[in-house]
Amino acid sequence: MRFGKGYWKTFAGGIEREWVITNGAGGYCGSSIIGANTRKHHGLLIASLHAPVQRFMILSKIDETVSIGENVYSLSATQRPSGYEEGQKHLQTFIYDELPQYRYQIEEMFITKTPAFEREKNTITIGYEIVNGSKPSEITFTPLFNFREHGEKSEKADLKFETFTDGNVITLVHEGHKEYPVKFCFSEGEIRQRTEKYDEEMEYQTEINTGNTAIDNHFKPYDITVKVKPYEIKRISFICSLENEYCMDAFENIRKERERVKLLKQNAGYEDEFVQMLVQAADQFIVKRESTGFKTVLAGLPWFTDWGRDTMIALQGLTLVTKRFEDARGILQTFAKYVKNGLVPNMFPDEGIEPLYNTVDASLWYFYSVYKYLEYTGGESDYEFIRTEIYPKLKEIISSYRDGTDFSIYMDEDGLIHAGSGYDQVTWMDVRVGEWVVTPRHGKPVEINALWYNALKVMEELSERFGESGTEYGELAEKSKESFRKKFWNEDKQCLYDVADVSGNDDKIRPNQIWAVSLPYTMLDSEKEKKVVETVISKLYASYGLRSLSADDAEYKGEYKGRLHDRDAAYHQGTVWAFPLGALITAYAKVNGSSRKSIEYTGKLIEPLKDHLMDGCIGSIAEIFDGNEPVISRGCYAQAWSVGEILRAYVENYLIPMKNMED
Repeated sequence: MRFGKGYWKTFAGGIEREWVITNGAGGYCGSSIIGANTRKHHGLLIASLHAPVQRFMILSKIDETVSIGENVYSLSATQRPSGYEEGQKHLQTFIYDELPQYRYQIEEMFITKTPAFEREKNTITIGYEIVNGSKPSEITFTPLFNFREHGEKSEKADLKFETFTDGNVITLVHEGHKEYPVKFCFSEGEIRQRTEKYDEEMEYQTEINTGNTAIDNHFKPYDITVKVKPYEIKRISFICSLENEYCMDAFENIRKERERVKLLKQNAGYEDEFVQMLVQAADQFIVKRESTGFKTVLAGLPWFTDWGRDTMIALQGLTLVTKRFEDARGILQTFAKYVKNGLVPNMFPDEGIEPLYNTVDASLWYFYSVYKYLEYTGGESDYEFIRTEIYPKLKEIISSYRDGTDFSIYMDEDGLIHAGSGYDQVTWMDVRVGEWVVTPRHGKPVEINALWYNALKVMEELSERFGESGTEYGELAEKSKESFRKKFWNEDKQCLYDVADVSGNDDKIRPNQIWAVSLPYTMLDSEKEKKVVETVISKLYASYGLRSLSADDAEYKGEYKGRLHDRDAAYHQGTVWAFPLGALITAYAKVNGSSRKSIEYTGKLIEPLKDHLMDGCIGSIAEIFDGNEPVISRGCYAQAWSVGEILRAYVENYLIPMKNMED
């Protein structure tokens, strides 16, 4: 993806798009396409001290100043309360392929800047390639340091560092984190101590937009100056690291990282450009977890960690479609290890922290992940892995849901699953503000019971495969199916109730009903399934995903913006979510058959997301969008289940069927 000056005609226009790369261990690096940091989470090195958590801002940015004769040019793009530093005026091109790349032009000089992580290490390398013109020049590099939680801010008083220099190595030791000395190395240049050691009042526009504290401060004790002769071509490496051993050649690291990403795309085996971009985006969420020794999935960037529900929904696209089967096995093993009272943890455990189990659906999505894992792999060794490592936990989950477990989760006499009471928020629509439960869904939520039936059918199949009787699971499935058909069909609106409850059914039109059509095992007849799909498309589809509530509803809120209270009020009350679009596409393909016309229609449902990859966080898919036009992206700028579900649905329901038809 290539962006030129037309994208930053103004500073405000230039900060509309951002990018991110990750190190596979919870650390990340990101900024806007003009190099101006617009949120607290932007920086060249956000390190994870205990993968994938405890994330800290270490290196905010490197400002560059070019001197050619008597002319001095700053390349820094920075927003402050007093105005803008507009170094983006010298930015010629921004490219995002395997890595982000800035290309500047100053008089006759060209400078290319490329950051890249050393894999699974808290080490960022920045390579500068300089092609000089006919005049001798000097470039001054000024690194801005910090050591704060990645979502916080720093006052000058917080920036208490001891600094040491030794040749081309600067060492900084923060008063509060002496066990993590920061090493900053460079391949050539002269260190000059600065008189003014602080970068004050960096202002973040995204934080202003969301009502958060928007002013930050950084520590900049040194300049590094490099002289460039006429017509000289230079390659200069900068490295910032918390590691004892780290890469010393930025360009070698850049080469390795480019090759690694290219190999991921090659191994996935798709020539489609959209799929290749999503394969790369998927890689950003798959990280190691020190506490288990296995891989896990970050729910979203920049602030979420690994959550059970998100992982089980995203896993199919992130690991199966991309053919990362070993990662899928490790993730399934990890979450099986922490099943408790039949519940998969929603908030994943870390050392010294108890897991949080406040979800009814994570355990049921786990069955779907097992089913899809076997669908994509299907060898004897894969079934044996499930039989020995996973199947006992599946039994535990079914037993716990049938007999009753925490958070008022139990199977009622009608065979349907009840969940939640009081202030519990156990479905994915889980916002609570103090004592205000924004989307109360206590009772029998539609998607939970669709998942329950699917889980019972998966267990029936696996039991018989493993030489046990599946009769009990089959009988429970039939009972729940009969009750579901009686209690969830809304004849007036020709779709499904969102929640069935003794106090009355909730007839709000929400996307949750689509999973009653899209899952491998479903309960409705074909005519009713088609009606559900038609209702969801007509009432909820909005370019990049599905609205969480129909715009016809009196409680609908079409914009997700402003202070936290206002955003929470809109989160599941109209805000568009990308990930349910995957289920809609699967459901549409199911009820409309495999004609060219229906396949092409599924492509049209996804088409806008190809443009979205050039917007927001380029190369990825956001968590949420406004319900109203122009459907602006909000929330996490890159979300695992958004990427995973769109990737899965596109490959399964458009790319492969279209290829088969053409063949």
